[in-house]
Amino acid sequence: MDKKVIDDILKGNVSLGIEFGSTRIKAVLISDTNDVLAQGNHDWENQLVDGLWTYSLDSIQSGLQKAYSQLKGSVEDQYGMTLSCIGQIGISAMMHGYLAFNYAGELLVPFRTWRNTNTGEAAQLLTKAFDFNVPLRWSVSHLYQAILNNEDHISQISRFTTLAGYVHGLLTDEFVLGVGDASGMFPIDSDTGQYDEKLLSCFNNLVASKQLSWQVEDLLPKVLSAGEIAGTLTEEGAKLLDPSGDLQSGSVFCPPEGDAGTGMVATNSIRPKTGNISAGTSIFSMVVLEEPLKNVYPEIDIVTTPVGDSVAMVHANNCSTELNAWVSLFDELTQLTGGKADKGKLYEILFNHMLTEQLSEAPMLSYPYHSGEDIVKVDEGRPLFVRRAESPFGLANFMKTQLYGAFAAVSIGMRILTDKEQVKLDSILGHGGLFKTKDVAQRLLAGAIKTPVEVMTTASEGGAWGIAVLANYTRLSKEKTLQEFLDEDVFGKVERYRIEPKDEDVKEFEQFIKAFEKALAIENLAGKII
Repeated sequence: MDKKVIDDILKGNVSLGIEFGSTRIKAVLISDTNDVLAQGNHDWENQLVDGLWTYSLDSIQSGLQKAYSQLKGSVEDQYGMTLSCIGQIGISAMMHGYLAFNYAGELLVPFRTWRNTNTGEAAQLLTKAFDFNVPLRWSVSHLYQAILNNEDHISQISRFTTLAGYVHGLLTDEFVLGVGDASGMFPIDSDTGQYDEKLLSCFNNLVASKQLSWQVEDLLPKVLSAGEIAGTLTEEGAKLLDPSGDLQSGSVFCPPEGDAGTGMVATNSIRPKTGNISAGTSIFSMVVLEEPLKNVYPEIDIVTTPVGDSVAMVHANNCSTELNAWVSLFDELTQLTGGKADKGKLYEILFNHMLTEQLSEAPMLSYPYHSGEDIVKVDEGRPLFVRRAESPFGLANFMKTQLYGAFAAVSIGMRILTDKEQVKLDSILGHGGLFKTKDVAQRLLAGAIKTPVEVMTTASEGGAWGIAVLANYTRLSKEKTLQEFLDEDVFGKVERYRIEPKDEDVKEFEQFIKAFEKALAIENLAGKII
């Protein structure tokens, strides 16, 4: 057993990252050299309450404890010691959404997640007033929609934040947010790294007739950039995270970030002409811009890196949920027939099988929409599989169709960037569970977006590792920039595996997406009648 690792854990020379994903809360403990030492997970699911997707505060807090408890147990199992001292901690979570509180700190309405699409009127009016795309899922869209709806809680609101900001506040008693996550609450001025003052004034003018007792800037969390100290673990926070009482208070926190920002860190994609695509329950691309886009597009959000540089984000609400459901169905069949392949192996078999056939000219179609999808103008999701009678119906083509359906919406936004705006990309880094099987999703995504796709050996580490790296960076932020830290300390020896777009894959996806867009009316009709 590595004596340095044991010594570092005893002395607290370690960093902890916790990320709240859509279906899993993951905790990762890393060394001062950014190597993973232990992990913990807790699976959870959102609930549809009164027509809105939400997670309860109890499930947030209990999930936090369970993920940490599993990580703590892993440390005990691997190293024979109790985790009691952690140098640095970072919290990350799915971006956007709406958690609104009164002056007493009470939640005024159930947490409204990024997945909700009930903010169409607000997003449209804000986009027009700001001359800046404001998506449905942004926190300010939720706030303005509540104002338009004359919801009672608006008069009582004292502050609102994202999930990462909420959890960070529980542990540190600080009302702050990393600039990347803050850029999903309200537009950021990249020159200042703060909320855009002109647009703050514009918003206040929009709601002036409501005679509210607050200005919007009074409700928003303080914005911090990567490397800044965002508070320390309080005694109450330590007891919340580890109810056993073993964990000491005093850990330093980095600014809480969204999963988009941690994905950029996890793939070293924070400099211009780089980008990444994160594929999980949702799928989104992040492309760091050299200069502002010439036009405003409803398919493209402008957010920032964790240090405040402008990023074009293409976000689709739906990605792997439907594909996972089909794999679970096949797994059930395997069990019924006496098969013993574990689920991970089943994914590998099915993914590799995709490459054995090409789609026909009468392709099958998959609309994997469990919720609305703004890019393709789908208001209410209905998972849908469609084929013509003459479509070849084989397992390889079926699975490839599911993957192409998962990529469809984000590919539309990406092509606006590369074709209309002529944004130059050296490559896109892919990360997330879809890229675990070598070559398959990486190759088909390269064809779908007509851009080289790279995967690192750290691709499966994900955002929890990314926020742990940001936490570790707080030790060295006065000595080097975040980019220098990532290049020199984190990714200097990490291997990249690159796949160029193949002509046959580009042609195949073009054929698929043409049919996909043509038949979108079926998906919209399904949302109205089923």
